[in-house]
Order: sequence, then structure tokens, then C-alpha cells
Amino acid sequence: MTDDQSTTPADGPKRRGGPVTIAYIAESAGVSVPTVSKVLNGRPGVSDDTRARVENLIIEYGYRRPPHRSNTLELVFRELESMWAVEIIRGVEQVARKHRIGVTVSEFGLHDAMPEPMDDMVDRRPKAVLSVAQLSDAEREQLAANGIPFVVFDPITELPEDVPFVGATNWRGGQAAARHLLELGHRRIAMICGPAGQSCFDARKGGYTFTLTAAGVPVDPALIVEAQATREDGYAAARGLLALADRPTALFASNDLQAIGAYQAVREAGLRIPEDVSVVGFDDLPVVAWLDPPLTTVHQPLSQMAATATELALALGRGEAPPQLGVELATTLTVRGSTAPPASAG
Repeated sequence: MTDDQSTTPADGPKRRGGPVTIAYIAESAGVSVPTVSKVLNGRPGVSDDTRARVENLIIEYGYRRPPHRSNTLELVFRELESMWAVEIIRGVEQVARKHRIGVTVSEFGLHDAMPEPMDDMVDRRPKAVLSVAQLSDAEREQLAANGIPFVVFDPITELPEDVPFVGATNWRGGQAAARHLLELGHRRIAMICGPAGQSCFDARKGGYTFTLTAAGVPVDPALIVEAQATREDGYAAARGLLALADRPTALFASNDLQAIGAYQAVREAGLRIPEDVSVVGFDDLPVVAWLDPPLTTVHQPLSQMAATATELALALGRGEAPPQLGVELATTLTVRGSTAPPASAG
């Protein structure tokens, strides 16, 4: 099967000034940018006719590959001021140091619609890009058109099959959290979900609901609250859940920040953790081991994920074909002092 569907008539666009780009070749040939990239790199998945047409245009237009890439890896965040950033940078640096590669850290901004950050990054000609930010279709195409390989870190949306990524077993993490609370004897188990439509949060909710159902415990919609992945939203969601007439005996938060907010809500309600309410988080950020009591949470191996993603990005930068483009590392439950059997079971 090939992916060389036409996008424009083969007589192509009018020639613009400046160097010939992969995007211009693709537009002229009436195919996609990834198809031209496959031809240039001798990869399969392109019909003979399309391959010949693209090769002829490459010769006709005198296409030349972009200049040699720099000996750096570009690490791109949407926002750097997060508790996750330090763990990710630590994992990237470990691998970069081993390969003697420099690291450039960029921040695109959560609502940055301007092209300059991506253009500036392309101009720096990094060996590869590791994107903690979720790249748009246009941004991915721009990188491919410039021959810059990239890896998406912990994607929050479904990606095309040919986009390399490194993530975690979010579904199994949700399953582990729910199973732990069930084994302690909890049946009124609430969940503070992350934003709907983000695959990592949907998967965590999926593991939770599946595990309750498999155990014969009805999933009560009143015990499931959607919230942003922040401390403030976790606090607000937990306040609402604890105000229910038949309040939950346990709270499972989609991330540690929500769980930290839940701690505050539990205490303001005059309740104790874990005697009155058990709390479980997700991520295992270093700070949660210092909470009072320390937080039981699903460990997401952020540094290891970042190291794996960096190795994958550098392999792509060397032109190697990795055994798999999508990698998911295992999550594990870290049990601390915030969970115990419900008071009614005592």
C-alpha cells in the first residue's frame, strides 16, 4: 500500500524565489511532503510512477538537501514553568551527554499562533527535535519538509501511524490505582478526570472504569468529575465530591497537581487523609513524597521516557530505522501514606 495520493494537479505551482524546498517539489508533483521525503530517503510505500515523477522534478529543479544539521537536539515545551519540565530535561541531558550532543530548550507558548518560533528552530538546523509540545499537522510537515526528524513526547492526542512518539501505559496506571483502592475495601471511589479528548487522561479514566466494572462495582456518574490538570481545579472538583450526601471514601486524581488540590479540600472539609478519605494521584512528581501524608500515586517514569525519546530522536537523526516508532513505558503504583481501608471497614 502506498500513500502518494495527489494533492494538486501535476503541472504544479508557479515558481517562487529562493531555494527549492521539499514542499515545493511535493506541490509540483501533486503529492504529500512525506511522499517526497520517502523518495529522497529511498524508503518504500511509494508507487513506481510517483517515485519516477518526483525524481524527475528533483533533477529538473536542481533540488539540494538543506545544509548539514548542527550537533544539537532541540527540546520544545509549550510551557517551561511546570513540575514535569525538570524531570524531562534530566532524562534528555543524560542521553545527550553520552552522545556528546548539545541541547537547546525552546518554549513555543500555549497560545502562540505565530510562525516565528518554528521558523527560528528550523533555521538552527538541529540534528533532531523532541517535542513535549503537541505539534500541529503544519508544524510536523514543516519539520519533515526541512529534513529534521522529530519525536513527540507523551502525546495527548492520537497521532498518524508514521509519527514517532514515546508515552506511558496510562490505561494500566488507571487500572492499578482503582485496583489498589478496591483491594483496600473502598467501593465509593471517585475520580477527578483530566480534560476529555486528551488521550492520556481518557486512558486513565478508561482503566479506572474498566476495573470497577470488572469488580462488580457500579460506575456512579456522580463520582466522576472532569477538571483541568491543575491544583486549583483539583481542589474545586474535590470540594464538590466531598459535599455529596453519600460522599466518596476515596479520590483518584488524574495527576498529582489535582491530588494536591484535593488534599486542601479534604482538610477544609474537616476530614483526615487517609482515615476518612484516601487519595491517589498520577505522575509521582518528586514533591508528592513530601506531602503530609506522602501521596500514593501512579509512577510515570518521566526521566526514563525522556531518555528513551532522546535515543529515538537521535537514531532518526542518524538516518537509522528504529524497530518501532511508538514506545510506551510501564507505569507502576507507588504506595505511600495517603491510602488505607475505609473507616467503615475498620
